[in-house]
Amino acid sequence: MKIKYYAAALLAGTGLLAACGPQQSEQKQEVAQATDQAAETADTATRGLTPRLITTFPDSLNTPDGLTLAPDGRVLLSFPNLADNKYPCSIVVLTDHGYEPFLSRLPVEPSTKHAAPMDLAFGPDGNLYYAENQYENSKDYKSRLMRVIMRGGKPVKIETAVDKFGLANGTVWKGNTLYVTDSQWDMPDNDKGSAIMQFQLSELKPGTTLHLVPKTKDPHVLAQFTTTVNETGVDNGADGLDYDSQGNLYTGFFGDGTFHKLTLGPDGRLLKQEVLPVAAPKIPCIDGIIIDRKTDKAYVTSARLNSVDVIDLKTNAHTILARNGDTDGRGGRLDQPSEVLLKGKQLIVTDYDDPVKHFVNTKSDAPHTESVLDLP
Repeated sequence: MKIKYYAAALLAGTGLLAACGPQQSEQKQEVAQATDQAAETADTATRGLTPRLITTFPDSLNTPDGLTLAPDGRVLLSFPNLADNKYPCSIVVLTDHGYEPFLSRLPVEPSTKHAAPMDLAFGPDGNLYYAENQYENSKDYKSRLMRVIMRGGKPVKIETAVDKFGLANGTVWKGNTLYVTDSQWDMPDNDKGSAIMQFQLSELKPGTTLHLVPKTKDPHVLAQFTTTVNETGVDNGADGLDYDSQGNLYTGFFGDGTFHKLTLGPDGRLLKQEVLPVAAPKIPCIDGIIIDRKTDKAYVTSARLNSVDVIDLKTNAHTILARNGDTDGRGGRLDQPSEVLLKGKQLIVTDYDDPVKHFVNTKSDAPHTESVLDLP
């Protein structure tokens, strides 16, 4: 998508679609910066629900991230360990009394010598797929989609399903189609690009690897986007990913907080993509997304503000579910929430705790934690 699409989408209905000169452009930029600064300095004292602590982790498990519900009801959690990657990455199972190992040593990418599991999801074939963020280790399209072959509820083999992502991040299965966000899918004329990829189950054959073609409209690209960079300097785009009761896809941008809807046809073709006008207050950064398809409410993590928010997809109304100020996560307080997972009336929240500048969270520190919000 070109930048001009965003200009039209964001200004639609405002009467500001006419061409503007340099002075007007500067004024709009100043307004945007003021909005970001206002969001950053907003009241971040404890608001809404009070999160509870599920468990703490040692330094060897320092940046919890992706969450998924296994077919047998277990909750799996990934650790890319990007705050301190001297430790091997792993995936654990959350339990009533803490956690237990699931995969303790993941295969590293041959050139970077690191693994970095992010979001993960079980496919209709019974296998587990996880996106891998190698962007922190190499900008040269080293990220991958990995497949964990499962037998009797246990992992027996890990292999590369798709390679040559820029920054593979969010995953969701919808029927026999796997959607994956690439937060850094740049193009020759767009170095602020991101994309949503789609893969059919019939393509993802065990023992084989698909190869993306970087900096192109690869056939697996469903939609492309452009991130508007603010004072954080972060240009990561499409991040979390989920779909509503009507089958529409949604993603949020880590770099600028925009919230995007993709309308799909019965055959899965993209019919329309749009930026939704989420009601104030502004969300300056969206990381994880989970949608309750019974209510069509999206739970999103505003990582920059230590906040978990709710967006009503029917009305675009926006409420703050839980928010707190800078914290080390002790007692379960939100500590840069990244991913969310619904399990009954509980919203499980991952505390990623690896901030960049202009985040409410100011540093990565122990304890490393997982939180939960009890929904009314």
